[in-house]
Amino acid sequence: MSSKNIWVFHHYATPPTMNGFSRPYNFAVHMKNKYDTTVFAASYLHFSDVNLINSKEAYIIIEDSNIPFVFVNTPSSAQGTVARVKNMIVFYKRLFSVTNKYAKEHGKPDLIIASSPHPFTMIAGIKIAKKFKVPCVCEIRDLWPEAIFAFGKTTENSILGKWLIMGENWIYRRAHALIFLKEGDTDYLKERKWTLEQGGNIDLNKCHYINNGVDIEAYTRQMTETALDDLDLIDGKFNVVYTGAIRPINNVGNILDAATLLKGHDDIQFLIYGDGNQLEALKRRVIDEEITNVKFKGYVDKKYIPYVLSRSSVNILNYSQTTYNWTRGNSSNKLFEYMASGKPVISTVRMGYCILEKYQCGLSLEQPTPEELAKTILKVHDMPRDQYEEMARNARMGAEDFNYLVLTDRLIKTIDGILKD
Repeated sequence: MSSKNIWVFHHYATPPTMNGFSRPYNFAVHMKNKYDTTVFAASYLHFSDVNLINSKEAYIIIEDSNIPFVFVNTPSSAQGTVARVKNMIVFYKRLFSVTNKYAKEHGKPDLIIASSPHPFTMIAGIKIAKKFKVPCVCEIRDLWPEAIFAFGKTTENSILGKWLIMGENWIYRRAHALIFLKEGDTDYLKERKWTLEQGGNIDLNKCHYINNGVDIEAYTRQMTETALDDLDLIDGKFNVVYTGAIRPINNVGNILDAATLLKGHDDIQFLIYGDGNQLEALKRRVIDEEITNVKFKGYVDKKYIPYVLSRSSVNILNYSQTTYNWTRGNSSNKLFEYMASGKPVISTVRMGYCILEKYQCGLSLEQPTPEELAKTILKVHDMPRDQYEEMARNARMGAEDFNYLVLTDRLIKTIDGILKD
């Protein structure tokens, strides 16, 4: 039995039986022989519009995944920005009392990992860790407030913007260690001139890079054993597949524009799996513009995604070029799931620290235009068979480096180093 307890604070974490972020679970289940992990998350499941607590209980514990999840009673965030901010603040405030009670019943932690995207969780992690006299590791999944500035919510030079930057620096300074999810995220610290080498107050030696990934064993099992009944996946056509949210940042309309340019190629079809606030409008476009080579499949349970991707000819990693800073890389779960399917990947944005380029398993567009996307799809379509198969093999082999077994090894080494200090 492990003698060390790790607490993870992650607002949107869920076990694999629910719709949310499974990164904490994937690490916890693979660390079980070394460390015992408890995950603290919000009871309102943002991606399902479901609240697990409909009473005045402060929290509930769910252990059906063999990893204890403590769901903290939080209100819905579905009514807009104000409701979402309230949801974040309530989660932050209630963490203090919930962790205090949980510690009395189950023992205190030896280390806390507090994960973004929003800063309140990391602030709570730092304060609660100080109370228990244990280290706090802050995991930076999204660079806030940079993401807020990118989406035009406020500006860097505004009073709010300056306050947010000061708060960000406070978090990075007070955290015992920092885990970044993209290889180039520490470039941000250098751009801010926050590193010790630049006269700042952040030691790069406490920064670690552990990206998202995929559970190869579970993925392979689902790919072969959990088939989706969909004739379009087995009709022998060249399947261009997109899976994921259908909302502005994913720019799925660009795929429709590219499909229009390829209507003359009868063997190419576009299969789009997912849901989102742009779905109905895009389905209307398909009808009105008679885009006959596009089929919207709607939401499918994530257990079918490995099979769907494995039946593609090429998978599209489709993003808006203008609403996010891609220079520091990409650590989306979707990228690694695409690679694990053993099929080439096309990215509509050219990213820094490019994984597709590193592993020679896909192509990135120079410009995110429909013309470029259509041309690149045709390039894969017309590729000599041996070249195509090599790219496909590279994708699958590259995914092995992002297997959660490998990533957990890195996390364990990070935790070991901290607890030995």
